[in-house]
This record gives sequence, structure tokens and C-alpha cells, in this order.
Amino acid sequence: MIKDFSCAFATSLDSPEHTRIAEKLGYKRAWFYDSPALYPDVWVQLVRAAEQTEHIGLGPGVLIPHLRHPMVTASAIATLVDAAGQNRVAVGVGTGFTGCVSMGQRPLTWRYVSKYVDSVKRLLNGDEVEWDGGLMKMMHWPGFAPSRPINVPFLYAAGGPKGLEVAQQEANGVILPMDGASDFDWCVCLTLGTVLENDESADSPRALDAAGHGTAVIFHLAMEHGVADILEDNSDWVRSYESIPPAKRHITMHDGHLVGVNEHDQPFIDGKLIAANGLALDSGAWKERIAELSEKGVTEIAYQPAGSNIPRDLEAFSSLF
Repeated sequence: MIKDFSCAFATSLDSPEHTRIAEKLGYKRAWFYDSPALYPDVWVQLVRAAEQTEHIGLGPGVLIPHLRHPMVTASAIATLVDAAGQNRVAVGVGTGFTGCVSMGQRPLTWRYVSKYVDSVKRLLNGDEVEWDGGLMKMMHWPGFAPSRPINVPFLYAAGGPKGLEVAQQEANGVILPMDGASDFDWCVCLTLGTVLENDESADSPRALDAAGHGTAVIFHLAMEHGVADILEDNSDWVRSYESIPPAKRHITMHDGHLVGVNEHDQPFIDGKLIAANGLALDSGAWKERIAELSEKGVTEIAYQPAGSNIPRDLEAFSSLF
């Protein structure tokens, strides 16, 4: 059953202000994406958001372990806890779809993620931890970080069976892609798209601007994970990438990922595709979608607006709860 409506942002320089708006609209939490090749530093922006808000929850959704040493992440979490308060912080962790692939690397194994998160948790607890052959401990004196132990929940972005298995053993909850389902007590479902105005169609310029990113990411996920039916149905788009050298293909594909539709993808994305993927719905259809997600075990929706008028979409989506 859905208990909370949260928001998620492709982290931008305006995300702290958008979080302030979201708090006023009643959103429970704001998740910030972690992709350094595309977005500004996630921890800096989260702390900025904490300074502009009072009670909305904050956290990376999701951080990519191999981008930072465990001590760096532990220190960053401690800094956010100091800025926001421990009860406002939650940490999402994943194997790295965009965060890795956008830099030409493969996602991490869940074994690595598990070891990394365990090390971060132990550091936050005040323990000595061995990593890469060296022994370390958070040695911050008062005034340099909150005292240990620091206890914050960790959620895993675990769409596949292996990730769900690891999450069941270790995590406080899961963050799943659109239409996700689980039996976790805390199940966050990432939701993309826009709420249509009365008599507005999915091919309106505004809807294309606000929801086109959702169709693009479906294409990208299909190519990276070999989803045959989507690739076959969009063969022209697939062929358009054949002229790009494989070593550089990820750069073209992830340009503007979850922000908008890049120049390469634009000819292939229209209102028909946006509507077919349920990314531009009127308020009644959105309420039906939310009810379906609730029946699947989702407990928290994380709505990610995009385009040139994010405040408008935050407000429109908030009218649904």
C-alpha cells in the first residue's frame, strides 16, 4: 500500500530550489540521482537542499559505490546528517546503470555493492574497517562530523532477482524502476511522466518537453539490457546508432539522460510513443496507475519531473495525493 509520495531529480543546480517547492507541496522525500558525467555533485546539492528546507527527507537515489572510496561516502553521509538531521536522511545504492555506463563502464556486481555498503555502515558505526589493504576509522573530532554511531536506512536499487535477494538480506528497502513490484516493507517505485491538462494530448509541445525523457530512457535500458521486443519495435532507432563507433556510443546515448531528449533520439520520440508508454496521462489515469502500483506492493512513489517547467509538474502531480 502506498504510504508516501516523494520526488526524484536528475540532479541539477536548481534541485535544491525544486526540493524547497516539493516540501511545500507535501512530498515526503527528495531523491537525487548520482551521475557525475551528467549532473553536479550529488552530496553538495543534497546539503544545499537541506539548508533550504525543514523536514523533507533527502538522499541519493542512487549512489554508485565505485565512484567514491567508502570513507568518502561515509563522510558525505555524516555531512548530510549534520545539515539535515539523521531522521531526514536515507541512502539509495545501486550497481550503476547510468553512473557507470555513461562513462563506458559496466555495472558493478552485487557482491561488490554488498561489501562496500557493509564497510560504509561499519564506518558510520565508529568501527575500524579494512579496505584495499589499509585499516581506517572515522576519526572526526566534535565540530568535524556528528558523533558516531550514525544510523541511516539503506535501500538497494534492485530490479533483478540477484539484487532483490541481496536486498532482502541486507537493505531496509528497495528502489525499483517504473511498474516495479515487491513484497518489501519499503518499496520505492521510480515514476516518470507528466500530468496532462484538460483536453491536452500527449503530442503537445509541453508534454513532449516534460515526458520525452521517459521514452528515451526506456530505449536506453532496452539497448543496454537487450530487451528484444522493444528493440524490434524500434529498429530504426537501433540502426541509427550503428554509425557511431561502439567505444563512443554510450556518450551519444546518455547525453541528457533523464533530463530531456537529446538531438540523436529526437527524431524517434513523439507523442504516440509517450502515450503508449503511459508517460502522459490525465489525472484520472494517473490515479488508476497509482492504485495498480499500490496493489503490486509499492509503498512509496518517487516522481521524477523533467523538462523546462519542473515546478509545474511537481504541483500537478501533487494534486493526485
